[in-house]
Amino acid sequence: MRRAAGAVGRALARTAPVMLGVVIAVFFLLRLVPGDPAAMILGERATPESVAALRAELGLDAPLWRQFAGFLGQVVLHFDTGASLVSGVSTRELVIATAPVSAGIVVLALLLAVLIAVPLALVAALRRDGWADHLVRIVPAVGMGMPLFWLGLLLIIVFAVQLGWFPVGGVGSGPGEPLRSLFLPALAVALGMAPPLIRSLRAQLVDALEADFVTTLRAARVPERRIVWRHVMRSAALPTLTLLGVNTAYLIGGTLVVERVFGINGVGSLLFQSIGTRDFPVVQGVALYCAIAVVLVTAATEALASVLDPRVRRRGRTR
Repeated sequence: MRRAAGAVGRALARTAPVMLGVVIAVFFLLRLVPGDPAAMILGERATPESVAALRAELGLDAPLWRQFAGFLGQVVLHFDTGASLVSGVSTRELVIATAPVSAGIVVLALLLAVLIAVPLALVAALRRDGWADHLVRIVPAVGMGMPLFWLGLLLIIVFAVQLGWFPVGGVGSGPGEPLRSLFLPALAVALGMAPPLIRSLRAQLVDALEADFVTTLRAARVPERRIVWRHVMRSAALPTLTLLGVNTAYLIGGTLVVERVFGINGVGSLLFQSIGTRDFPVVQGVALYCAIAVVLVTAATEALASVLDPRVRRRGRTR
């Protein structure tokens, strides 16, 4: 217990400067994009006087350092980036209202990626340099080169339009309908995420199968199935777990993209709508919350790896 608490504490301590960098980047990078939010809200026929009045009302005419101070105070004190310039609703409320759907896609995509990667990597490692190994290495690489929106469109055409197994878009409300509605978006993200997991896990499995302890176990007449599942898989799982944590950014970013393809009203749809209207607080809030989620998941993965493997913990102490 003490070991786990220490690992979590060290991981969280390393995330503090990253969090500060995320807050600074989220605030300043968005303001480098050309365009006036007040002019976009009022429309093309707005007079310069009305635009100036709205800028003053929204605080956009204040010096940049003062705007950043207010933004930092909102984040630290209220964990919010302010009210939407368009609807006036708190960014935190907007994100909370749309987050469950996006979180469902993320969790389901993670599960599907693991279910796809583990069997394929195991087959490739056990049949090294055979036709199954080459097939497993080539086919996922082809899928990796396809954009997520293209994968999503292909899944819609095949499984929703042609076969009719899943809805084309949106999220149903009947029994089992939410899961059916989120399956194809999650599958699209999982197919994009699985190839690096397959390659990493296959390489780790091949190294583990060639290790001396496997030779010793085989000499002791331990059943092959027991060697693979109890010893080899355990040895190869830790590097893949670390890679899974590193790919959290892809997982969340891919979810935001496929929501748009499937017409799902999640955080991704909220983000793209806010970008179109130059709604600073909402765009900042979505970017900030997603970045914090990536940092926390990466830190949690690092902490878990240090608990499972003492060598990782010793490397963390020597940094």
